[in-house]
Amino acid sequence: MAPPKSAKKANSQKKEKLFHPLSRKADQLVRAQHRKSKLADLAKARTDKRGTQVDIYSFFYSAIPTEGVLTLEDLHTIVHDVWLTRFDTELEEERAARRKGRPKSVKEQKIEELKLREAELYRTGMEVVDLTHPANVELFRRWDQKEAPFVQQLRFIRISSSNTGSFTVSRTGRHPSLIKPTLNEHTFAEATNQDMTVDKEDEAPLLLEPAERFASTMMTMDGP
Repeated sequence: MAPPKSAKKANSQKKEKLFHPLSRKADQLVRAQHRKSKLADLAKARTDKRGTQVDIYSFFYSAIPTEGVLTLEDLHTIVHDVWLTRFDTELEEERAARRKGRPKSVKEQKIEELKLREAELYRTGMEVVDLTHPANVELFRRWDQKEAPFVQQLRFIRISSSNTGSFTVSRTGRHPSLIKPTLNEHTFAEATNQDMTVDKEDEAPLLLEPAERFASTMMTMDGP
């Protein structure tokens, strides 16, 4: 008597291959799974980081003035009075909701820790988009408030609550509009081959960068 068709079908299916838990193949499969999980975690962390960066950049994007640029004093005011205090309302709500004698909630603890970290960062040197630089501000206005890599092309400065009168250029900016053109060899050769006699009323051709450019990246704001 012929066996049922269902039995034939079951027997014809390829059996799942099993490996001994201590075999080399099993170890390879475990390591491959761990690597896959690690890559997934890294991708998630990268996405979260980009989301956080976009939130931070969006805050400073909203601080761009309608016209012109900010002064260094304006920038410090925004960081001190707006950025560092953005969670104060939530913190007060958590404190008010906590009964007397009860421990702090996890949310209250996290907000307090975040405020301490950011205050210390601002004291030692906080990197922000340079909103005092005209070309940089004009470029920042074109941001779509979605793509963080675009902002990475901008000029950044480092400001500190311990020295509000000066800043340090931490990133000069990679966008072509922020990179000063340099005299290439061909142009330099042409310039040097020209008659260099200049009338007293005429300006001499600019062949070299001013010495101040190489002195330091530390700048002091004398006024608005």
